[in-house]
Amino acid sequence: MGTLDGRVAIITGAGRGLGREHALLFAAEGAKVVVNDLGGDIHGEGADRAPAQIVVDEITAMGGEAIANTDDVTDFDAAERMIRQAVDKFGDLHVLVNNAGILRDKMLVNMTEAEWDAVIQVHLKGHFCPTRHAAVYWREQSKEGKEVKAAIVHTSSTSGLLSNVGQTNYGAAKSGIATFSQICAKELGRYGVRSNAITPMARTRLTESTPGLADIVKPPGEGAEFDRWDPGHVSPMVAYLSTADCPFTGETFLVQAGRVTRYRSWQFAETIDKGDARWAVAELIDEGLKLAPGEDEPVSKLGHRS
Repeated sequence: MGTLDGRVAIITGAGRGLGREHALLFAAEGAKVVVNDLGGDIHGEGADRAPAQIVVDEITAMGGEAIANTDDVTDFDAAERMIRQAVDKFGDLHVLVNNAGILRDKMLVNMTEAEWDAVIQVHLKGHFCPTRHAAVYWREQSKEGKEVKAAIVHTSSTSGLLSNVGQTNYGAAKSGIATFSQICAKELGRYGVRSNAITPMARTRLTESTPGLADIVKPPGEGAEFDRWDPGHVSPMVAYLSTADCPFTGETFLVQAGRVTRYRSWQFAETIDKGDARWAVAELIDEGLKLAPGEDEPVSKLGHRS
């Protein structure tokens, strides 16, 4: 008996990399899976039905149930069809894993408007569209008196939460996804829906193309005992967050190999306070330095404390 028996899951960007690993594990744990993948390259260009169908064939060969979907997650109407396809085929929907993404890395001063728009579109709108339609479905189920134990898992990134040079578009989108997940948790909890995010650290087409990561994420040499960058190591946490009785919602987790770390969201730190009085600029010149990070606060790679 699997931990996801009877659960119906949609996994976007599931034709390769992390999404493929998620789909295979979900099926192995008893879930019925909609394998969504447009089949584009890492820049979001082109389309190919093969990747999604290949994963479906792998799941079927292992005795699982899955169907392919090649809709564009940034297309509002297509995202609604994807939700409906899951319900029509498998009778319900319990899990949405938003995983699809692209890269168009460039230093800010060289980035074009098209490169910014494309990444924001695929990541942020590509999370919004499926989530919005799944949320409507679950709200309707809840209003009809049905018990809903639904889960959404969003894919953020350390590039968004911790920042990374050369990825202003990607980082901004991924940071937005983490906040989007928190708001989803607050809005949808009343309908029985939990929302969490992960920042995976694994070898994928995207990380292999990320500045500074190409050499780090290489497969280990022959005889190595453990491949810390194997994308399959991330999937168990995604599956756990998707189980019917997982208690977490509104959280974000870093996942790599055997390590899972919960993030603390934005927190208040140093404060200066005049009470019911307005600061003068001259006063802030004198007092503002009290807002500087303490000596025990870690220093970021960029040279300031973070």
